[in-house]
Amino acid sequence: MAMEMRQELKLSQQLVMTPQLQQAIRLLQLSRMELADLVHEEMLENPILDDEMDLDQERSRERDEMGSDDQQLHQLEGAGSTETPLEGSVVDGIAQTEIKGDATAVNEIDWENYLDNYSMAPAMPAFRGDGEELPSLEATLTRPPSLYDHLAWQLKMTNLPPDQLEIGMTILGNIDADGYIKDPPLDEIAADLGVDGMLCEQVLEKIQTFDPMGVAARSLAECMLIQAVAAGQDDDLVVKIIKSHLGNLEKKNYAAIARDLKQPLEEIYEAAKVIMEFDPRPGRQYSSDDPHYVTPDVYIHKVGDKYFVVPNDDGLPKLKISGFYKNAMGNSAASKDYVQDKLRSAQWLIRSIQQRQRTIIKVAESILKFQREFFDKGISHLKPLILRDVAEDIGMHESTISRATANKYAHTQQGIFEMKFFFTSGVKAASGEDVSAETVKEKIRAMVAVEQHHDPLSDQAIAEVLRRDQINIARRTVAKYRQALGILPSARRKKVG
Repeated sequence: MAMEMRQELKLSQQLVMTPQLQQAIRLLQLSRMELADLVHEEMLENPILDDEMDLDQERSRERDEMGSDDQQLHQLEGAGSTETPLEGSVVDGIAQTEIKGDATAVNEIDWENYLDNYSMAPAMPAFRGDGEELPSLEATLTRPPSLYDHLAWQLKMTNLPPDQLEIGMTILGNIDADGYIKDPPLDEIAADLGVDGMLCEQVLEKIQTFDPMGVAARSLAECMLIQAVAAGQDDDLVVKIIKSHLGNLEKKNYAAIARDLKQPLEEIYEAAKVIMEFDPRPGRQYSSDDPHYVTPDVYIHKVGDKYFVVPNDDGLPKLKISGFYKNAMGNSAASKDYVQDKLRSAQWLIRSIQQRQRTIIKVAESILKFQREFFDKGISHLKPLILRDVAEDIGMHESTISRATANKYAHTQQGIFEMKFFFTSGVKAASGEDVSAETVKEKIRAMVAVEQHHDPLSDQAIAEVLRRDQINIARRTVAKYRQALGILPSARRKKVG
């Protein structure tokens, strides 16, 4: 069969995502903070964009300055109306002479030599006045000290010789966030440094006396023993429980500890109370995890019997097209093309942000319609809801709803919730209606909160109580919801005394 080249027309349909659509989708899934960062970056790159809030503040400053200038001019006019001339005037009985600068002297300065010397000069120290409103130097730290910094400062305050100081710094570098040194083992550290293992052990014992107490331990038992010794609570019973029965202590199996150690149960209780005061993770107080503050994207207010969804625009730039660049297209084709390209980009961004706000408002209003009882009565009245329900209600695709609710928060009279919180699976009730999984979790949390501490509810007991409330749920489902809530098993919730 002969090979040939020919042209033919073929008609087909395909979805093409325009740059505007891609930008709208990308903006929709951004969180509020990410959107603010993106807008600030666009404002730096695109001179067409202006922030209306900044312009209003600038106009306000200009009006204030004009008022100040008018006041100064009025004062000068008052000074000029006196009979005493300004030059060589007398103030408080002291002759004042005006000093005039010589304009020609400016050209005689060797500015190049001056700038070279200025750039080579050391930085001037920052001036700190004695005003009470200024924070102290300690309060101006950019970040809190880490566990390594805190321990290194203490190590450098000791009188260890340089070789042991080097060993100590190496040990500090291998301490994890909880304050333990588990990997690599101490003998591997000694081998890497080419020093005796006993010397490493001595330096480690020195570090174990540092604050926070219990740091640089190789196991939980060693951590507890260090704290027991430091607190003066290292009696025989406490030491034996720490060394041999931490597992039973975690499960609150005090009877097994009493049988093995042949001690009265009351004394086991007292020793357990002492051990529970110790910190199993001494390094966590120096954790570098920063708190995350949530700013709601929408406010849901109730006025009378009606709810209103209001967007939260605080902190977001109010973008507008700069009139200066819009009118100054320029005569050359290159400058005109540049301004037109930036103008189109600015218009696309403003429209995409407006479309994002409208979509979030629509989704929030639809959620409000489905979850009206939640907003009226609280979390126990939350209903099962899926993305498809909202998508069909407002005529959008499920993926759009997912993007519009990702990392978005709503402020309600019940509290601040992520918008994905309102989408939850359901559990069949005896009446045939679906009950939200979040409602079941709230019931479990409420039951655990009021249970008897010496006889906590088991998962099976919680399941039976829920069945009496017409919620048919299995024990393993209760265990799954309990774990999701961060609630310990009943054996570990049991308290001493």
